[in-house]
Amino acid sequence: MKLNERGRGKFKPAPDYSVDDVRNVLLEKITEETSSIIDDDDIDILEHISYNRKKFNVISLFSGCGGLDLGFELSGLAAAIGEEKAMEAFKDKEAYAKLRDQSVFHTIYTNDIFKEAEESYKMNFSGSAVQQLKDIRKVKHFPKADLILGGFPCPGFSEAGPRLIDDERNFLYIHFIRCIMQAQPDVFVAENVKGMLTLGKGEVIRQISEDFASAGYDVQYKLLNARDYGVPQLRERVFIVGTKKGLNFKYDYPAPTHGTGLGQAPYVTLEQAIGDLRDNPGPYFTGSHSSIYLSRNRKKCWNEQSFTIQASGRQAPLHPDGPPMEKIGTDAWILPGGPDQHRRLSVREIARIQTFPDWFQFSDGGSQTASENNRLDKQYKQIGNAVPVLLAKAVAGPIAKWVAGELKKRQEDKSREDHMQISLF
Repeated sequence: MKLNERGRGKFKPAPDYSVDDVRNVLLEKITEETSSIIDDDDIDILEHISYNRKKFNVISLFSGCGGLDLGFELSGLAAAIGEEKAMEAFKDKEAYAKLRDQSVFHTIYTNDIFKEAEESYKMNFSGSAVQQLKDIRKVKHFPKADLILGGFPCPGFSEAGPRLIDDERNFLYIHFIRCIMQAQPDVFVAENVKGMLTLGKGEVIRQISEDFASAGYDVQYKLLNARDYGVPQLRERVFIVGTKKGLNFKYDYPAPTHGTGLGQAPYVTLEQAIGDLRDNPGPYFTGSHSSIYLSRNRKKCWNEQSFTIQASGRQAPLHPDGPPMEKIGTDAWILPGGPDQHRRLSVREIARIQTFPDWFQFSDGGSQTASENNRLDKQYKQIGNAVPVLLAKAVAGPIAKWVAGELKKRQEDKSREDHMQISLF
């Protein structure tokens, strides 16, 4: 909230509430939101939840086409069968299909309102999860789970008020916490944009951390750059990780695997990622470039990493081939040689840059009347909204390693119990 003062607007920090105060405010707001839900067919859906007691059961909110989920699944597979074997299988659809069920993570429920993204999810995952194509504001009951994943949008975080949850635009954030309080997972992971750290001069992220903590979690957050983990893209995102208070696990963010440091692999370049697609890139978005598009450079060289992949075909970066863009003034660039020498990256190319495997399919809605650009844009949107798979895998790594150890202990404990019962007879 801005103070009523002359001159530059200032953000007013929230009062210094105690943990109990924050929790009471949060519970009151969640109760209010929950009581307003009329459409409720969730009980019937929850009856179809397929738990696997030998794995960590996962809820995926705002699941999209599944970039975050696929990264976690892959990390869980690597923890179970080894890094090299998992990554080799990941390249081939059939090989991966034979092994993916061995992952220590088992998704039981997903939620999103983007129809084409949900279709893509269904096309690429095993199908054991209950998928709910429904506004999260209308979901009254969530299943119990061990882990919750998701990247909640933040439309109302541009100004920090007395409490974020008092702003009705932040309903998605409220319902993410509501799901956590119902499901009571051991761990949750939430992803969001870099700007969250500076909104309200840091007041937004402080309140978010307080609210998650009041739900019974130790909360931390960190800004990670995708290129530091083998993704050929400059993409910075905040990852908020919460672990249940008293849990015998402390999450440590993964150290960068790529860069110029000692022992790090070199950054992955566009040449390495999409160089082989020069002659067969697949369909790409066509059309004019707006003044907004031409307000900055959109083209990287082959030996660099891509600009951040946007959730829009029209805003897709330019392919490295052709002459570089030229700056002619403040926020003004041109395309030397004309637009014909500057095509946008294709759907297949941006999927590679987001580190999706080639076998991953993206639904275009299947409309026979929509234009090609319209159908392609649905795919660009899904891919651009996704968390890069290898970045998600890196974030999941410490959790997967801990889960694998916990599952092994459970199995050993069960074996000892079974042995004792046999001995009694």
